[in-house]
Order: sequence, then C-alpha cells, then structure tokens
Amino acid sequence: MKQNIRSIITGTGSYIPEQRIPNADFENQTFLNADGKPFERDTKEIIQKFEEITGIKERRYASDDLLASDMGALAAKKALKSAGIKAESLDYIIVAHNFGDVRPDNRRVDMLPSLAARIKHKLEINNPSCVAYDLPFGCPGWLQGIIQGHYYLTSGEASKVLVIGTETLSRVCDPYDRDSMIYADGAGAIILEAKEHDSPMGILAHSTRSDTLEQAYYLNMGKSYHPKSDDTLYLKMEGRKLYHYALTHVPQAIKSCLAKAEKGLDQVDKVLMHQANDKMDKAILDRLFTLCDMESPPNRLIMPMTISWLGNTSVATIPTLLDLIIRNKMEGHEIKTGDIVVFASVGGGMNINSIVYQHE
Repeated sequence: MKQNIRSIITGTGSYIPEQRIPNADFENQTFLNADGKPFERDTKEIIQKFEEITGIKERRYASDDLLASDMGALAAKKALKSAGIKAESLDYIIVAHNFGDVRPDNRRVDMLPSLAARIKHKLEINNPSCVAYDLPFGCPGWLQGIIQGHYYLTSGEASKVLVIGTETLSRVCDPYDRDSMIYADGAGAIILEAKEHDSPMGILAHSTRSDTLEQAYYLNMGKSYHPKSDDTLYLKMEGRKLYHYALTHVPQAIKSCLAKAEKGLDQVDKVLMHQANDKMDKAILDRLFTLCDMESPPNRLIMPMTISWLGNTSVATIPTLLDLIIRNKMEGHEIKTGDIVVFASVGGGMNINSIVYQHE
C-alpha cells in the first residue's frame, strides 16, 4: 500500500423521487399485529405515535417506470459530472443494494444481470476493464463499498471507483405492517479517486463489525401480517432488538474508528449517520459523546438529518445526504476543506460500518 496515495471523494450525485407520500396517506390503511389481529388504537393514533418516535413526516416513492438500477444510473451520472470525469475512465462500479430491481407489478427480486452490470450498460461504458459488481450488505452496504474501493485505490489496483447505493424499499414492505411507513426509495453515488497527498487526507480510517450468532435475523423476510396473504415475502424488523443493538454497538464502533484515525470527537465537524429512526440516531450521538466524556452539542448541527422528509432509504441514505450538503441544499450545513466527517451505518446482518474522512 502506497502511503502517499489517498482515497478522495471527488464527485457526488443523488436521485430523489418526486412522488411525496405524507403520513396522512396511511390514515385509511389497516395495520395489524404480527398475529394478524388489529391494534386497539385507531390508525391516526398509530401514525401520530410513529411520527413522534421516528421523526418521519413523509417519504419518497419511485415512479412505476423507475427501477433501482435506473435511479442508481441517474445518481451516477450526476456524480460523474460533479467529478468532471468520463464514465469510460472508471475502474470499478460497486453497487450496494439488498433487493435488486423490484418491479411495481411483480414484487420478486430480480438480480440477473447484476444491478452493477445494468448500470454500466445504462452508462454506455464499453471499457472491459471496468469491473462492475453488486454488494448486498444491509444498510451499511454503501459504506462497505467505499471501504473496498479504498483498498483498490491505495493498492494501485485502480484510480477511479464509482460507489452507488440504490433501493426501492416501498416495493418490499408489507402494507399491513406499521413499519412499512419507515421505508422509502432513492439513490446516491460518489466518485472515489486516488490522489497523492503527503499529509493524511480523504479516508483516514474505517471499522466494520458483523454479528450473526444471535442477531442475524433482526431484519429478515417474512409473510404479510394479513392472515389471508399469499406466500409473498416482505421486509420484517425486530425493532426493539435492533434499537438496542445499534445503541450498544454503533457509538463504540465510531469511537474505535476515531482512535484508529488518531482524531478526537472534538475535531469532528459532521456525523453523517444512516437514518432509520430519529430518536435512535439522536440516542446514538448522545451515547457517543458520553463515551468520549463530552457533552452533546445542544443544536445538533453536527448531525444533519433528512429522515423527516426522505424516510429510510437504506444504502442510499448517506450518499444522498452527502450530496445534498455538498450541493448546498441542506440549510445550515456545509462541509469545508479540512473538515473531519464521520460516516456510520447499522443494518441487516447485523452489520456496522464507520469511516473517518477528511474533506479535501
């Protein structure tokens, strides 16, 4: 590994679907418990409580003519333009997702050919040396793609890597499960390039943990809660166990990553967190500051949030958030040269990733 070669983000892009789905759209929906029985509370009360806990007021759904690979390609084109490079110059295309291309009229997973191959095709890349592959790793998949790209770059194996996160979660959730209100659609992408720097820059450190002994099925696929449903499988979540797992392990993962980077939490300018639950993310941030013997910032400007209007888009969450900040579309938030940014995500597996990054 060449010590003076750094992995630098040179371009960002995202695709945010136009279709807004406010919480009010669920008021006529019948939500059921896991045993198929209705809740004692009425739907409006369920929605109100949901919003208080998750912070989600609305989310975006992809239009029927768009698949995950389509959105990924649109985000990729913006990232390429942002970086000022040609698609033919890419050495790797890494696409993080969990469900492939799911059609609105056929909810079965479609991953042949891979989404990466489809996106390479949509970008009209002829270069056979551009290697395109998929990475299903739960919500932390996009960060895992960055980690893999980082090693390609610093080893001299590549000079330019495109990392995409794209998902249509609205097409894999059970309409009778109140958790269906969490999920949304979208795509985000970055260009990662190898650049020479005498001083540390770009990716400073990373850490990943994977717990499967007891935690593997906290997120899983299961039948609808409706007792007369068919054999279609939907995304299911053990919310309390997931919440406890994240709160226990994500703060420690970030602290360990900061130690690897030889940076203190007081040097961090932004924490870009995967967003599935507003209450959970704020609790993670508070616990991180406690672990580091610091008081949490009162205004929380360190952790910008999009969950209130974008919902949980899994692998697309962090790259979309980063792109919005870079393009000055997140009021009150910016990332300047030299800023230290922490990326962190937790999700199916269970897996956790953290990256400490210094902006060029």
